[in-house]
Amino acid sequence: MKRLSDIGTIKEILTKHGFTFSKALGQNFLINPTVCPRMAEASGAGEGVGVIEIGPGIGVLTNELCQLADKVVAIELDKRLLPVLDETLAEYDNVKIINADVLELDLKRLIAEEFPGIQVVVCANLPYYITSPVIMKLLEDKLPVSAVTVMVQKEAAQRICAPVGSRESGAVTVSVNYYAKAQMLFGVSAGSFMPAPKVDSAVLRLDILSEPPVKTDEKQFFRVIKAAFSQRRKVISNSLSSGLGMDKQSVNDLLNRAGVPANARAEALSLNDFAAIANCLK
Repeated sequence: MKRLSDIGTIKEILTKHGFTFSKALGQNFLINPTVCPRMAEASGAGEGVGVIEIGPGIGVLTNELCQLADKVVAIELDKRLLPVLDETLAEYDNVKIINADVLELDLKRLIAEEFPGIQVVVCANLPYYITSPVIMKLLEDKLPVSAVTVMVQKEAAQRICAPVGSRESGAVTVSVNYYAKAQMLFGVSAGSFMPAPKVDSAVLRLDILSEPPVKTDEKQFFRVIKAAFSQRRKVISNSLSSGLGMDKQSVNDLLNRAGVPANARAEALSLNDFAAIANCLK
């Protein structure tokens, strides 16, 4: 299928299948012909590699992935796109479309069944409204994947890729850095999509770590992160007191044992600081 990034071709295919865009599903299809080849290449797709794609849309990125990878499994929530994908991906015999909500799928089982014995990566143009839930599911499920390459809202990409301990960092920054090394790859303008969103996007890659960079009680670690960033403008002692349901003196004692200043703000703390607090809390 040629010229899938051409507006005329897209409109023709969608009209043929009676498809209309859903704002609720955050549907914005890529029409910039340079983006998907770069994204597919950056994902690590290649010989001996299987790819999980989330939200293939009309299959522009899927086409590029199919040309590189041994096998592509694309997970699409909108069943109205299934006949569209049957048409746009008809020339490939190494692709499988699954009509499902990725947040409800057992991805470990899917990988075991669809990609036995080969390396797996994830590649996706994610709807803005599910960016964080999808990324955290991919990381928290501890899947046997080597990298996750996703296109997200530019602001979200900047937050995820910000250095831990910087003013731009947040709960998602710390959480992602526990599981992976994040890097921003390139920006994508709003005009690269149809319909055009109101903000620009960016492609980032998460290289999954073989083990976390800090030793800590994982459950308590993420409990501390959630509490610490629940009130960003307050100092760490106040946000932890509120978020953990502890009195101020107990929190101050906890921070003292962890070696963290009570008047510090969550955004200024390192992974080691959060790990120390979690370990003392345990």
